[in-house]
Amino acid sequence: MPTTLSQSNLPGLELIHRGKVRDVYALSDDRLLMVATDRLSAFDVVLPNPIPGKGEMLTQISNFWFGKTAHLVPNHLLDVPLAEVLPPGTDLALYEKRAVVTRRLKPVPVEAIARGYLIGSGWKDYQVSGSLCGIQLPAGLQQAQQLPAPIFTPSTKAAAGDHDENVSYDVVVDAVGTELAGKVRDATLAIYQWAAAYAAERGIIIADTKFEFGTDADGKLYVMDEMLTPDSSRFWPADEYRVGISPPSYDKQFVRDWLETQDWNKTAPGPVIPDEVIARTAAKYAEALQRLAGIRLS
Repeated sequence: MPTTLSQSNLPGLELIHRGKVRDVYALSDDRLLMVATDRLSAFDVVLPNPIPGKGEMLTQISNFWFGKTAHLVPNHLLDVPLAEVLPPGTDLALYEKRAVVTRRLKPVPVEAIARGYLIGSGWKDYQVSGSLCGIQLPAGLQQAQQLPAPIFTPSTKAAAGDHDENVSYDVVVDAVGTELAGKVRDATLAIYQWAAAYAAERGIIIADTKFEFGTDADGKLYVMDEMLTPDSSRFWPADEYRVGISPPSYDKQFVRDWLETQDWNKTAPGPVIPDEVIARTAAKYAEALQRLAGIRLS
């Protein structure tokens, strides 16, 4: 059965970051241990109750995509057995499907987002300005409509409790330089286009997705953290897709939609999620994992 882990506890390892979902430990100067917990965040707020098995599903689908796209962009994964790095006495079964050993990289301070469809914050921005992240879009587009071509729409990396903000490509250039900004943009679009075509063959539309990148001591760019998961992407069943509405999703949009019905100002603490919403969200994640990667968790 899938395990449940709200917060990792690995005595003897240095915890260097506890994010919205992942706990990151230092193994050495050049290696990290990354643990995907079952914490759920929405609107940049970590919600009170976890989604059982979510961290396992996120890790397995990320690992699948990292393997499939390694020919496009190198990734942070290292081929190191987990049993070699966990502290003595740790329950291996609790971590084996949700933890990975990775390169220790310098994060690029930008959320690298590729959009193929007009939805979410992109749709809201378009309604106000007719543009998105400084990119002028054709007039008359509808909600969830496919864009003429995928676009790179970066955002800031918000601190815990704050909200990410869409920014123009020029802001990325100012932050990291012309060369690195170009590499991040090109890598983002290359992975998205490849993955979108792969998913389309399996009846799934990837409307948009977010990547994290980092560089090593030589300045080489790697994709890291997670990749094309239900936490970082919008997956739509192609047979239920309609222009003009927000399509059903294989992701946490189900939770977002429920939260929008609550009297909540989108700041911490978030409301407790009902058991039914938790169960249906877990089922959405599991279906995405099976349809895209062919992996079924018990």
